[in-house]
Amino acid sequence: MYSVLITAATLCVSLLFNLIDGTGADHSGAPGHIWKQIIAEAEGLGLPTKFLKALPPDFVKFEFDDLQAFAAEYHLSEHRMVLNRTLSFNVAGGTLRPLARLTHAEMETLFHELFHAYMDYLTTMEAEGRPDSLLTFARKQQRCRYGDVLITPVVQRKMETEERFLSERESWEALNETWAVFVGWTVWNQLELRQRMERSIQKPGKSRNTWLGRLEEADREGKLRGYYEPEDPGERSVTRKRFLAPGSRISVQESERLLKGPLEFPADLVKQAVEIMIRDQRSLPLSKHCA
Repeated sequence: MYSVLITAATLCVSLLFNLIDGTGADHSGAPGHIWKQIIAEAEGLGLPTKFLKALPPDFVKFEFDDLQAFAAEYHLSEHRMVLNRTLSFNVAGGTLRPLARLTHAEMETLFHELFHAYMDYLTTMEAEGRPDSLLTFARKQQRCRYGDVLITPVVQRKMETEERFLSERESWEALNETWAVFVGWTVWNQLELRQRMERSIQKPGKSRNTWLGRLEEADREGKLRGYYEPEDPGERSVTRKRFLAPGSRISVQESERLLKGPLEFPADLVKQAVEIMIRDQRSLPLSKHCA
């Protein structure tokens, strides 16, 4: 009898340690657990969380799979996020690894998808008659900038462009991907510079100046641009993604709204970033300017 009790107790302890890692994080996979984990650990890393807190913890359904084409996927109609199994705890596909154990590139991917979830939630609220100011701004940008875009038919030749008139779905995806690219890029660089210089870019200093220099380079070279999946089956058989050209990259106004809002940048840093982008975008062809 005692051996049975001891065995049962050992099993319970073993199960408990399987649910808790060395940092004390629960990996039980309960509804909403991953979302709460992300918020708590992102705050500890000094990353933006206000936009994540706007969502109910159980709004997003998390899954892990052996993805081949993309590092992650977000399915709007199902509020479902599929992450590569390598991002899961012990690669078991049960729950997310602690954020501190993700590489900066993996964090870029994660926040890219988290931003998709945020926009999905705002769209849901809009359908219920509760529009958000960021979404209202996004709809205007969709009509003004993403209905008629420049693309790069051959990704490696950024200066060879074609004009495309996008459908409602394509233009909305192009905007969402462009914004998510910017959010992911910002988080990746924020983490890297904090690790390298041991100082947050939120505070004045060398790390902030370095981040501004990276932003200037990325904007000047047209790296902050999104993509969309063509609706036409014939075109989709040739390529799964059409990348926007530098002339249709994220605008100054869009960057400013994202930095002020979801990314929670201080006003003085936003001002510096905007000044840099205004200067750089004078030298590149712009598709449109929205008032």
